[in-house]
Amino acid sequence: MEWILLVLLGVVAAMFGSIVGLGGGIIIVPALLYIGPSLIGAPIDHAVAVGVSLSVLVVTALASTVSYAKRGLVDKRSAWLFFATSGPGALVGAAITGMLPMGVFQLGFGIFMFGMAGLLIARDYMKPFTKEWPIKRELIDASGVRHSYSYGMLPALAIGFGVGLISGLFGIGGGSLFVPLMVLLFRFPAHVATATSMFVIFLSSILGSGMHVALGEMNWLLVLALAPGAWIGGKLGAYIAMRMSGKGLLWLLRVTLLALSVQLIWEGIAHW
Repeated sequence: MEWILLVLLGVVAAMFGSIVGLGGGIIIVPALLYIGPSLIGAPIDHAVAVGVSLSVLVVTALASTVSYAKRGLVDKRSAWLFFATSGPGALVGAAITGMLPMGVFQLGFGIFMFGMAGLLIARDYMKPFTKEWPIKRELIDASGVRHSYSYGMLPALAIGFGVGLISGLFGIGGGSLFVPLMVLLFRFPAHVATATSMFVIFLSSILGSGMHVALGEMNWLLVLALAPGAWIGGKLGAYIAMRMSGKGLLWLLRVTLLALSVQLIWEGIAHW
């Protein structure tokens, strides 16, 4: 029964993560910390939870990326630019995770997500940058719709490193930061931002999880239990996301980040 529940956790986390571009780690990490011990009969260190999450994110993000790519929504050229710094950032973040005490990790994780929730709520009162960035992109999806947006090289590289650092540190993939920044700063359409961020998450998660493996912060039995469900959930999430409005995606992301941030901040203070 415990393994069935872990497989179902992988399905739910990956499905939700794919819908909002998070990669599922936002559910997997808290679940492993709070529910995992009762399922496997032993405490799970936060660094191991992050390592497991990033390993599962490789599967989730790959499944989602394949689904989005079939619809022509993944801007691979832009994704590789973001990955140029998000990859190294993920390595640095993964190396730091195990150095943080549990309470500090939870508090930092919660504050980060609370800030992201605030950013997304404020988005309704913020106008996207009207600046015409030097790098202009046009993407024609599989249905023939043309999407236009632009970005600058240095801002894109800086965002990539910051997102990669947070991804490796907290094991959440980084979509919670990537998507709103891509939408607000560079005027990416919400679905293109989600799809492209999932491809970057796939690449960065390989490096981040590799660092956690090298540091011995991994539980392969948990990865094997979560991965099959993550593959299914990633594909289901991408399918559902294509049938939701961009506004619906952002509201789903806001509510989730706010609820989980409050829980993590409370737990972090309790462990302090």
